[in-house]
Amino acid sequence: MNLVIVESPTKAKTISKFLGDEYKVESSYGHVRDLPKSALGIDLEKSFEPKYVIPTKARKVVSQLKKDAAKSEAVILATDEDREGEAIAWHLTQALGLENSKSKVSRIVFHEITKTAIEKALKHPRSIDANLVDAQQARRILDRLVGYKLSPFLWRKVARGLSAGRVQSVAVRLIVERENEIRSFKPEEYWSIQAELESRGITRNETRNKAEKKITATLVKIDGKTLEKFDISNQERANQIAADIKKEKFSVTAVERKTAIKNPPAPFITSTLQQEAARRLGFSAKRTMVLAQHLYENGHITYMRTDSVNLSQESLAAAREWLTRELGKEYALSAPRTFKSKSKLAQEAHEAVRPTHIENVPDKIALEDAGEKKLYKLIWQRFAASQMPAAKVSLTAADIGAGKYGFRATGQEITFDGYLKIWPQKFSEKFLPNLEKGEELNLEDVVPAQHFTEAPPRYSEATLIKALEEHGIGRPSTYAPIISVIQTRNYARKESGRFLPTEMGELVNKVMTEHFPKIVDIDFTAKMEEQLDDVADGKEKWQELIGDFFVPFEKNLEEKYGDVSKKELVPEEVTDEKCEKCGKPMVIKYGRFGKFMACSGFPDCKTAKALAKEPPKMIGMKCPKCGEGDVIEKKVGRGRARGKIFWGCNRYPKCDYASWTDPRSADSASVATSAKEAGSGEASPRLPPEEKKEDKKTDA
Repeated sequence: MNLVIVESPTKAKTISKFLGDEYKVESSYGHVRDLPKSALGIDLEKSFEPKYVIPTKARKVVSQLKKDAAKSEAVILATDEDREGEAIAWHLTQALGLENSKSKVSRIVFHEITKTAIEKALKHPRSIDANLVDAQQARRILDRLVGYKLSPFLWRKVARGLSAGRVQSVAVRLIVERENEIRSFKPEEYWSIQAELESRGITRNETRNKAEKKITATLVKIDGKTLEKFDISNQERANQIAADIKKEKFSVTAVERKTAIKNPPAPFITSTLQQEAARRLGFSAKRTMVLAQHLYENGHITYMRTDSVNLSQESLAAAREWLTRELGKEYALSAPRTFKSKSKLAQEAHEAVRPTHIENVPDKIALEDAGEKKLYKLIWQRFAASQMPAAKVSLTAADIGAGKYGFRATGQEITFDGYLKIWPQKFSEKFLPNLEKGEELNLEDVVPAQHFTEAPPRYSEATLIKALEEHGIGRPSTYAPIISVIQTRNYARKESGRFLPTEMGELVNKVMTEHFPKIVDIDFTAKMEEQLDDVADGKEKWQELIGDFFVPFEKNLEEKYGDVSKKELVPEEVTDEKCEKCGKPMVIKYGRFGKFMACSGFPDCKTAKALAKEPPKMIGMKCPKCGEGDVIEKKVGRGRARGKIFWGCNRYPKCDYASWTDPRSADSASVATSAKEAGSGEASPRLPPEEKKEDKKTDA
């Protein structure tokens, strides 16, 4: 009997279907060893040697696997193909006492859970890659050192219950800095001028005569000089120019026609999958990875943690055959399209995220979970589109003269949809009449329009992941945990799908940037990621990497304990209120969840209470449900959604209107729900079904 060990029971069940009776497939249920929870678990005197323990929850599993391994002729470790999977395989050999039975133990890897892939992997076993294990250990030890050494400092100097993280701190810094940009932004006024014109020529379709003759042209030149954005900066000048333009005659001075090619995007890697799932489906990064994990373990998609856009030759051939058969030759390529990874650190031996079989079209595949169906469809469409011809777009640009004023009108029409047939993208066609040089046009109106520059937008999950990836922060397996932990720690919260730093997030970021600048330095963190990759490639020793980081870090930390006082970092704000127990002044302090009021006589007097709640914020809108009350903006006061913004009717409980989404936005109607059913004493919307499901799961 041969024992095959994987991480999850779902994966074990799927693989069992492809193997005969001579194989027994079991699950380790994730990691079987880890650093202890109650201690540092790293020997600082012995080259940072980790002291692993078997967690209580894993002991029963380890005991059973030991018995199974002892009775087996061979033990095959089939954990995931990334660093985490390699580390789990190594930990299994240690926990099961197999480290000295190399002839009995083998390691197999595969990109997809299919019969072909499993059989191929079994024919090509290998040993455990020590370099990948070292890279995973180095990351784990680095994060443990930062967390266990910095967190007590934050407890003592800022507020109890706080914690610090190496990569998460950089994400918080990005969010805080973007918020500071928004606060300091000053909008600038500028104006544009458009001319509403009509062609005098014959249209292609006389039944649409009037509509096809309409032209909207934008003012782009005055006296032959191209207009810059702020050249028309006030209404008075805009109106003067508009009045002057109305006196002129309009004619076409030049027409340019060309065909543009619009190429399809690359198949998904982890980061682009998370970004697109956030944009198109509204999924959090955490939920996307949970759903993708299920799809992978059930054999529907390839491995979902990857930074490579490579595709196997078999999948390319299958895609061409399916596209030719189902859509026609014009929608299939004569030769496969390949893509180049943008990241120089991408592991090219891996594959992009794709369906294991393109024949399993989204509408016919049996998936019970609605979220899995949506995500699978997204992955399937993206892969199929990547192997389809480019879309062709006919572009027309007409230059129009009116005295000293120059206008430009543009049009675009899709002449061949190509990959857009399967991967729809936002694209608005704009028809332009068949204009000829010298043709005179009728002027119907001149329209000045006021504009203001806008502040940079707050980060959404999609744009934050993109920023982390562009800066080289984190890797495919870390994006979802980063986003999850900064919210769990109350350093950032979401409002209308965008991240805002909390008061505590801004305070901790201030402490980190002023006193531990290396930890939150973007370039330093990106360089650390590169060094971890060097460890994985066998180019650097993990002990040296950690030593170079930890020695100066520990010295700086010791200095800060002595040099920086809590009052210096977090000045207490004295109030006029007196303590009801001892009569001393009450002061405003910081806690894990923000500000609170406490007695200045602490620790002799431990009186503390919450700050008075701010009155609900009116948004100047009547309730869309009852029409009588006013919509107010409030925060959830307790539970797992604590601090989250929602909108509700101020007539609650007479009216139970409530929404997670700002009702002034276009998509708010679809999320309105009953506050009464929330089961709380105040208006508070229920979590959408997908958020409820997500909360019960963990990212593997």
